Amino acid sequence: MEHWRPADVAWEEAPAEYFTGDVLFGPVRNDGVLNILAVSFEPGARTDWHHHPEGQVLYVTNGAGLVQNEEGSAVEISTGDLVHAPPGEVHWHGALPDSPMTHVSHTTGGATVWEGRKVSEEEYGSVAGGGRSPVAESGY
Repeated sequence: MEHWRPADVAWEEAPAEYFTGDVLFGPVRNDGVLNILAVSFEPGARTDWHHHPEGQVLYVTNGAGLVQNEEGSAVEISTGDLVHAPPGEVHWHGALPDSPMTHVSHTTGGATVWEGRKVSEEEYGSVAGGGRSPVAESGY
């Protein structure tokens, strides 16, 4: 059995190459099969567009944020929510403009595939809309 407390997580800055805003990574486990990563986003911070070969499950542990897929489906997420992005689905996720957000990411099947493009301010604003915009509840 392995057990971690929040103070056991070694937080590091996420690479600006793949993120917008202030984001910290907290690696929990990567055994070559299962990758568990805590990620903390300051208000307005977000990932770039990306996908995962075998999908991703996010568990929100604090705050509020957004997830959007390339087809435009978006959902507002908050503490306790779970999101599943199926294998190969291009998406992004991050904090609302007025709230930090921390989630735990669970993936298998290899490294994140970055699409090589940032989520533009226009794309982010279209679903963030000042912090509490209505977003589609379908699609995830």
